[in-house]
Amino acid sequence: MHDTNFFLSAFLYLATAVLMVPVAHRLGLGSVLGYLIGGALIGPFALGWVGGAQGEEAMHFAEFGVVIMLFMIGLELEPSRLWRMRGPIFGLGGLQVVLTSLAGMGVSAGLGVPPKAALAIGMILSLSSTAIVIQTLQEKSLMQTDAGGDAFSVLLFQDIAVIPMLAVFPLLASGDPSGGDSQGWIHSLPHWARPMVTLGAVASIVFAGQFLVPRGFAVLARTGLRELLTAAALLLIVGVAVLMTQVGLSQALGAFVAGVVLAGSHYRHELESNLEPFKGLLLGLFFLAVGASLDFDVVRARPALIAALVVGLIVLKAGVLFAAAAMLKIRGARRWLLCLSVAQGGEFAFALLSMAVQQQILDDETSKLLVAVVALSMAFTPLLFVLYERLIAPRYTAVEESSRAPDTIDEQAPVIMAGFGRFGNFVGRFLMSQGVKVTVLESDPDHVDMLRSFGFKVFYGDATRVDLLHAAGISEAHMLIITLADKPKVARLVSEVREKFPRLRILARAYDYDQRHELRGLGLNIEDIVHEQMHSALELGMKALCVLGRSRDCMEDAVRRWKSHDEETFDLLMPHQDDAAVFASIARERRIQLTQLFERDRAEVSPGSGTGP
Repeated sequence: MHDTNFFLSAFLYLATAVLMVPVAHRLGLGSVLGYLIGGALIGPFALGWVGGAQGEEAMHFAEFGVVIMLFMIGLELEPSRLWRMRGPIFGLGGLQVVLTSLAGMGVSAGLGVPPKAALAIGMILSLSSTAIVIQTLQEKSLMQTDAGGDAFSVLLFQDIAVIPMLAVFPLLASGDPSGGDSQGWIHSLPHWARPMVTLGAVASIVFAGQFLVPRGFAVLARTGLRELLTAAALLLIVGVAVLMTQVGLSQALGAFVAGVVLAGSHYRHELESNLEPFKGLLLGLFFLAVGASLDFDVVRARPALIAALVVGLIVLKAGVLFAAAAMLKIRGARRWLLCLSVAQGGEFAFALLSMAVQQQILDDETSKLLVAVVALSMAFTPLLFVLYERLIAPRYTAVEESSRAPDTIDEQAPVIMAGFGRFGNFVGRFLMSQGVKVTVLESDPDHVDMLRSFGFKVFYGDATRVDLLHAAGISEAHMLIITLADKPKVARLVSEVREKFPRLRILARAYDYDQRHELRGLGLNIEDIVHEQMHSALELGMKALCVLGRSRDCMEDAVRRWKSHDEETFDLLMPHQDDAAVFASIARERRIQLTQLFERDRAEVSPGSGTGP
């Protein structure tokens, strides 16, 4: 019967994930909120399909996903990079934890909570959800931004801060702690010996990561059995987690240290690829379990109080971070994203609340109330990201852009270039190297400042504005070169310029075939539209064939014929873009013709003329 219940619970968890996450994605809410809502629906306090002892077991099992995640984050951070981040970690992270703990303690004391319990509540609520924040930042491609780095620094310091919090909690106990035997053998040691044992455990992880683990993986790699490497990676993480538990430290922190130590290993990428499926699945289970832990009876009993506490927690943490960011001169959209991303409770809060009850620091009723507040604040986190993306970021970006007026254009040139990014800078530099005078308009102020530092004369301004084009002398120019990446802007610019300056030659970069068709439909000549992917791909293909022994002259001729054939095909396809059947038929026929053309050419080349393989 236990096996039946296990498989039934597994089926319910997996089915919930498969059903709810796509719905959340479709609504633009992200996978994390889908997991949380799904867990709340099937949990013991809603539909009651899972829960009780099974729910607690699922939570313990799912917490391993957080451990794996921090191990993999550590793999991305070499010790040198971690050392460079010491300022944000201990500066911003330290300010956040200290200020939030004090603010939480003050608010709790103001609500009549005893001082020791108020301090414990402040420390518990200062922690944020590493799992939810990192997962959401990665999903939204924000992890590599400045704000993403700031959020990661805060979260990392919080994980480190769990250690002293665990040491302080026994000192806050109001009586003989219940369940004291569960604290581990390290608490039976003299006080002076505990730090030595803890440091010894961390040192052993560093030593093993530097000298033992790489050799062990090398031996396993020689067997050619990938499953052994996967098992060894899981064994490593489980071993580190067990060791950290035995010495009273955070499992996640130990896994992070192990990951950092192995960041320079040759097996780093192998570890990442082997553990990625486990991380994703277990993190999903963790979010489901968090949703299932939400006690709706507590919420229904005091909905107004719970709502006030959740909003108060988010506002308090965001406000503290806003102040800390201001002190460290973090401004703009970066500050808003940082404040909103870590303004929730964290998964370590559940462990600390359990310990606070065991140590008789908090009563059971207060603990259940705080569990509901923390869980709900975690559930609202994806909505805060949506709030930032849809309301705050666009408005703030508009303010930033409008705060800098366009440059005064004090020169005119026969060629005007719209955009000087990763594609346009090659075009512009080449023209300039040949003595052609070019007036460059670029709409990214940071990019303009960077280009000027390298000696390029670039004017800040939006090239789609007709008044700026007039200032740049477009009425006297011979040519407009458009290398912008924004497709709607390019289409609007081409339409306006062709209407107002019909004799001006326009050359444009097309990102893909769809944009190529769009520009052709706006009246540009096919030879004036450059498909950026096609030309670089043909160059690489020609180089590969030359390396294989083909004659370079023959290959250059083949490339010219390929381009000519492509342009003819493009003109044939233009009238049939909306007829998929005809479009596919023509494309298929032209592909066959191209193949036959090159086969005839190859047959005419003598075997001894160096054609290669």
